Amino acid sequence: MTDLLDTIELQTHDTCEWSVIWMHGLGADGSDFVSVVPELGLNPAVGIRFVFPNAPAIPVTCNGGYVMPAWYDIISLDKNSREVDINGIVKSRQQIRDLVEREKERGIPGSRIFLAGFSQGGAVAYTTGLTHPEPLAGIIALSTYLPATQLVAEEATEVNLKTPIFAAHGTEDDVVSIELGLRARDFLEQNGYACQWQEYPMPHSVCLEEIQDIGSWLNAHISTG
Repeated sequence: MTDLLDTIELQTHDTCEWSVIWMHGLGADGSDFVSVVPELGLNPAVGIRFVFPNAPAIPVTCNGGYVMPAWYDIISLDKNSREVDINGIVKSRQQIRDLVEREKERGIPGSRIFLAGFSQGGAVAYTTGLTHPEPLAGIIALSTYLPATQLVAEEATEVNLKTPIFAAHGTEDDVVSIELGLRARDFLEQNGYACQWQEYPMPHSVCLEEIQDIGSWLNAHISTG
């Protein structure tokens, strides 16, 4: 296995039967969503390991080449589109796959590993989860979009066609427009994925209602574990 990304970890029990690998957004870091975990209202009887990786620092073209934590380069953007570095997405996908493999080595089967992400991290969660070679527990995609639809269409795996997906977006998002989020949802529905879609009256952020809904969704998918 190649060198792994630096991560922050939080466990709900000493012994864990499930894992959530949660990717942050552009310019943030792994600490960004650590404080969310206690607010999820998770089933206290279930042990879950949360893994928050730090994206590498790279120049981001749309930000004038400024070096910042990013999962891939964004060449240009407007309200309803993105031009992105596909090779960067593929590289990040492999880095997340390596973290999935580490969780498996620590005793968590792939079918009990969730991929989650916000904004650019959600784009990586989508891309990695939908093209993963073995079944995963689920995908959580927050305020995000599908940056490489053709890649996903060509490399989507049948074993993850039934992977449950929770996708949410703010109706007032002026960074990643809700139109981009809806476009991703429509792609999923048209290709037979089970996607629970939620909208919240918020900008490019998360809100308490959304966090509670994520927790309820996770509880529903780990309750039989």
